[in-house]
Amino acid sequence: MVASMHLEKTKSQGKYTCYLLRETYRQDGKVKHRTIANLSGCSAQEIEAIRLALKHKDELTQPLSLPQQDIDLRQGLSVGAVWLVYAMSKQLGMAQALGPTRQGKLALWQVIARVLDQGSRLSAVRLAGSHAACDILDLERFNEDDLYANLDWLAEHQGKIEDRLFKSLHPKQTPGLYLYDVTSSYLEGTQNELGAFGYNRDGKKGKRQIVIGLLCNDLGQPLSIEVFTGNTSDVKTLASQIRKATDRFGGGQVTFVGDRGMIKGPQIAALAEEGFHYITALTQSQIDKLLSQGVLQMSLFDQPLAEVQADEGMRYILRRACRQAGRNPVRAEEVRQTRSQKLSSLRRRLPAGRQALPNRMCTWPSIPGRRWRGLCAT
Repeated sequence: MVASMHLEKTKSQGKYTCYLLRETYRQDGKVKHRTIANLSGCSAQEIEAIRLALKHKDELTQPLSLPQQDIDLRQGLSVGAVWLVYAMSKQLGMAQALGPTRQGKLALWQVIARVLDQGSRLSAVRLAGSHAACDILDLERFNEDDLYANLDWLAEHQGKIEDRLFKSLHPKQTPGLYLYDVTSSYLEGTQNELGAFGYNRDGKKGKRQIVIGLLCNDLGQPLSIEVFTGNTSDVKTLASQIRKATDRFGGGQVTFVGDRGMIKGPQIAALAEEGFHYITALTQSQIDKLLSQGVLQMSLFDQPLAEVQADEGMRYILRRACRQAGRNPVRAEEVRQTRSQKLSSLRRRLPAGRQALPNRMCTWPSIPGRRWRGLCAT
């Protein structure tokens, strides 16, 4: 028995259109028909699709597979991350400070690339190949040599870029307060012209380093950065910052804020010469001297906060660092955890130390007329 299916359209009582899925087959030499389903509830599009499928039932796999073979799937350039950092750079005045030139845009891309994925110049080029950097920044294609040359351009134009950034942040008046601090970064190589051995904050013994000074306004926004040789002490970096505030940033009633290792006698004299003020912390020896001179009294340290007006316009602010109030709770928790870890480590080592004590008995060097036995000093 050979059967075939077809779609048949009929009218019920001459009024209603009816679609029937029917099967035609031959049995005992006679042609017979059998209704498989009533498709009258299907839409016109579904009826046409069924009709087309029955017509090409022997070729259904070919039309369905051809579109899959013709589709070429590709990963498009990523837009969101670059666009977000670019918008932030404009809001912070960074894009305006670097300028609209090709070199300025290359410098901006180096900043954006460092935010997205820290790496080398070559990695920044590869990152631009998967992100819409050229489209968003309106840049022509570039390679790692262009980025290395851009670093030279940045070094030559650093002063102008910082001046434009300062004017965008302070268009009307200069800030009355500058925040300044110093850090260092160690180097793996030995061919850096500023690399030298000095006080290594990273704890990398035997590594050369560079010293970096960052000058910020009263809101903590960076205004200028300067790199010094690795053996430059913190106090020797302040003089150039004073010159920046005087010559480039307008001077005026300026107050420098630095730690006790930054602002000392020579630096205080340099600040006074320019008419600047300063805020810093006292060392223990300075506190002892003020106590001996009677400028400060021990009773002041019992108060939560005290102020002493001394000669020459000097003001001393005393603050009691008690555990109940005024102490950073995060730092207090860090200290507590550190002490707990040290105590746990000591308790773990005590049993081994008790067992080793009898083996450390020895004889001290002989003294005429006396003989000593005790523990060897280790």
